[in-house]
Amino acid sequence: MIINQRIVDFEAELTFNTSRSSGAGGQNVNKVSTKVELRFHIQNSALLSEDEKIILLGKLANKINADGFLQVICQETRSQLKNKEIARQKFETLLEKAFIKPKTRKKTKPTASMIEKRLKTKQKDSEKKVMRGKVDF
Repeated sequence: MIINQRIVDFEAELTFNTSRSSGAGGQNVNKVSTKVELRFHIQNSALLSEDEKIILLGKLANKINADGFLQVICQETRSQLKNKEIARQKFETLLEKAFIKPKTRKKTKPTASMIEKRLKTKQKDSEKKVMRGKVDF
């Protein structure tokens, strides 16, 4: 994974927990632990700088539990390996989206012709509404 023009491999810092998945699956659900929970402790990460940790803690606050672990849960398939891969992909997309810097807004002014056009349409609409009033005999 690439963060701020450097390649980072989080594999050593990720922990995976498995448990029995809910939902359809027949006897497989009762026997096999296919649900995968990926956990990553942001504060203890040696691969992230302090600024990057602050960004992640701010942007991913709803995915971080009380212990400071970023959690990604996957139970989409009946295979533990596929769920592990999907959880890894979700983790990577979460980090990529968190590190994208939003574009700065450029202030713009409406042109004179746009202001004139807006005022003309307002005047036209106003006249139209006045014509809807009561008629005096």
